[in-house]
Amino acid sequence: MKTNSLPKFLAVRNLRFITGVFSACIAAGSLAEVQGLASQQPASSAALPAAALPSAEPLDVDASLFTTQYFDWFDAQRQRQVPAKLYLPAGKAMSGSVPLVVFSHGIGGSRDGYSYLGRYFAAHGYGSLHVQHVGSDRQIWTGNPFALVARLSDAAQASEALQRVQDVRYSIDQMLASPQGALFDTRRIVAAGHSYGANTTMLVAGAQVEQQGRSVSLRDPRISAAIIISAPPFYGQGEPTAILSGIDVPTLHITATQDVIQIPGYTSGLQDRIDVFNAMGRDRAAPKVLAVFKDGSHSIFTDRAGTGGPLLNPKIKVATRQLALAFLNALPSGNYQAMDAWSRASVELIAQYERREPR
Repeated sequence: MKTNSLPKFLAVRNLRFITGVFSACIAAGSLAEVQGLASQQPASSAALPAAALPSAEPLDVDASLFTTQYFDWFDAQRQRQVPAKLYLPAGKAMSGSVPLVVFSHGIGGSRDGYSYLGRYFAAHGYGSLHVQHVGSDRQIWTGNPFALVARLSDAAQASEALQRVQDVRYSIDQMLASPQGALFDTRRIVAAGHSYGANTTMLVAGAQVEQQGRSVSLRDPRISAAIIISAPPFYGQGEPTAILSGIDVPTLHITATQDVIQIPGYTSGLQDRIDVFNAMGRDRAAPKVLAVFKDGSHSIFTDRAGTGGPLLNPKIKVATRQLALAFLNALPSGNYQAMDAWSRASVELIAQYERREPR
């Protein structure tokens, strides 16, 4: 698909849209945080064993349980670099036995980000491939500070949104064609992403945007589920239901009551994330789960320390990866009881938990 065939749903005419996809992935990109919306608190119930509680599990992961490998791929067709980092379970695995998570970072991020997820997934038997999007990665923070707005604008253009989707597709192609490719269970490839990366994830999972009265889909049929963290809506495309209702894979949505992106004149907060969850897969037979943490922040889901508070930060990261793992483990059987148990064990951290079965 040519770049000009994608609708300008990510075009930046002013700073309003930049806030919609901005992820404070590094300290230079931090944004003001404001009070979140009121939310519903679940009832307390029987807890999981203490070892499974977020407060009882350290954020660090035993380095002997996983390996890492860097890739510096180059897509000759697009003349674009596609760096990536792969986390794998340590030791030998049977061919075709390892599920694969493909992670897309927020604007200003890199393949080294969200390592607390990659290490944890690999330590529990999953491959985790973290793709770097060179048109909207950490390089936007370097250079003339007076040109930062222009670099952010370029990073949020429709052309870069398309390139990001193609980065994910290309990375899956390269990974499966590599010497490690035989390890992966191609029936269990899951897309995941935070902020701008959540938009990329929704596109590869089947979000349909509109151009000149017709729907445009960038879906990758190899994606069997999606983990969507801090998802902004698709600004300029109208109600999210028309865009997201056709997604037919299971989805996990993670956010926080203070998951807010704000600059003067515009705020994107929790309600945007709730609207995305409500619209997702409404017409399809796929389960979806929502977890809203108390307090937190937009950048608490990155590797940055201290965001959302020094005491809250590691607990939410631990709880996030536990929930994501429970979701991944539930996919083959469709049994989400472990996720429900997680919600009971994490009652002190979460403001809302909801699981919706297919209609």
